[in-house]
Amino acid sequence: MTHVVTDACILCKYTDCVDVCPVDCFHEGPNTLVINPNECIDCAVCVPECPAEAIFAEEDVPENQQEFIALNAELSGKWPTITRSKDPMTDADKWKDVKDKLRHLIK
Repeated sequence: MTHVVTDACILCKYTDCVDVCPVDCFHEGPNTLVINPNECIDCAVCVPECPAEAIFAEEDVPENQQEFIALNAELSGKWPTITRSKDPMTDADKWKDVKDKLRHLIK
């Protein structure tokens, strides 16, 4: 089982989750993070750390966010691993509660 970063992370990229991950399974893209499903150990310590509530266990990913399961797998193979937190995106607090941000994803 794995965890999945969903739509809520796009344009926010809070990295609180990165610091608590014991296996460095997060990967950083231009405006979001993803989780490598082959590295995630399903410990769930990242879930409560996300201010945007963007991380779900794979079996709990909302129906309208299911495409993020495949996106996490695809993009984690292309983007570099992130192992330390950094500042969120400049307008993260503005975007945190905005829904349907997939069109803003930069691959």
